[in-house]
Amino acid sequence: MRRTAISLAISMALMGPVAAQSAAPIPAKNAAKPAAKAVKPKPDGIAPVSKSPLPTFYGNTYQRIAAAMLSYSTIELRGGWPSLPKTAQLASGASGPDVMLLRRRLAMTDDLAADQDKSEIYDVVLEDAVKRFQARHGLTETGSVGAKTLAALNVPVKQRLEQLRATLDRISDLNFSFGQRYVVVNIPAAVAEAVDGDVVQKRYVVVVGKVGRASPTLTTTINAVNLNPTWTVPLGIMKADVMPRMRRDPGYVSRMRMRVLDANGREVDPKSVDWSRSPNFSVRQDSGAGNALGAVRLDMPNKYAVYMHDTNHKEHFSKDYRFESSGCARVAEVRDLAVWLLADNPGWGRKEVDAAIATGDRKTINLTHKVPVAWVYFTGWVTRDDIVHFRDDVYDHDDDPVKTPVASLTPAQMAARSGGGFVVQSAPPPARAAARQVSHLDSQ
Repeated sequence: MRRTAISLAISMALMGPVAAQSAAPIPAKNAAKPAAKAVKPKPDGIAPVSKSPLPTFYGNTYQRIAAAMLSYSTIELRGGWPSLPKTAQLASGASGPDVMLLRRRLAMTDDLAADQDKSEIYDVVLEDAVKRFQARHGLTETGSVGAKTLAALNVPVKQRLEQLRATLDRISDLNFSFGQRYVVVNIPAAVAEAVDGDVVQKRYVVVVGKVGRASPTLTTTINAVNLNPTWTVPLGIMKADVMPRMRRDPGYVSRMRMRVLDANGREVDPKSVDWSRSPNFSVRQDSGAGNALGAVRLDMPNKYAVYMHDTNHKEHFSKDYRFESSGCARVAEVRDLAVWLLADNPGWGRKEVDAAIATGDRKTINLTHKVPVAWVYFTGWVTRDDIVHFRDDVYDHDDDPVKTPVASLTPAQMAARSGGGFVVQSAPPPARAAARQVSHLDSQ
């Protein structure tokens, strides 16, 4: 259900006072002004992992997003922000009307001070404003407007409002109890955060599910660190990947150091299996070199059979596009995260973890204190410094219909659903969310 910007702004305003920035209409460009000086922008891509100590998801995330929606609704009511020409050459040293248009665009979202929106010169002040915009959209902070930055600048305010609205709906669907220490994976950002006392202690690049094998949203606890794990292939992956490959290449299972096990856990000869029929067996990959889970798996019970783990495909961590798994979250520097999780387990520092892995022996270390973990799908969110962040809707989830649209609730209902404290509780996710998840998620 689509809501008008007016009703949305009224609902948000009733939640409490917020500082909405006014957005003056953009006057038409003066055709008599000289053309912009052509300066080639630097290529832009995905930024390195942020060093900010502010978490993506915290106790009053809901309220801050609601406040930001009021500001963005005000901009929409005033006609939105201007689009920049696709041919614009916007980098340090450029000049002309397109530069002024860029300044006005950035001033509307507080990336640039309001009194700096009149100049046609691309100076250091504007370069810093572009970097601020890039940082909150997960782009490399080049200070110039490359193709990806231009595309992000030209996303209409209505779409940005929908992203924030979708995040509010998802928070309402969550059932998550924040602990003193907790872990959050934001799937669209392909980033994991280890949070202690409302401060991000560690932030990690992750590789999450590809389109068609989306990583699910979930809340659970991490209860153990598994070193040198084996991998039992989930049924869906076995049907979709392993069985077709075995029909084409009978040596595939052996080459991948996999074992075929009957219902009693006894190993059977892969050549004796009819790979064209429904499986009455399981397939398990040995630990060690080549294992899909690498050297570390973080045990986190959930109905999707997904994990956070190491990988033997570390090349994906340096890519701009990190949607390559079949549902699990592969974590860069996962040993570092394991040590952080084991902080309350005496005798398990980095040295001890590395030594245990080097033995090649399987070992499960149960956490002294379980750590809450949430996998969230936030394409728009607000940190405690009131900075609004956006990421691409890779799985096209933002267009899903919602069972109870947030903006249709009364202010009292919205306040009740927001949690108001350190625990966000609600009903389980509706069926439409579960339907979008892929049942054959793997541990890769």
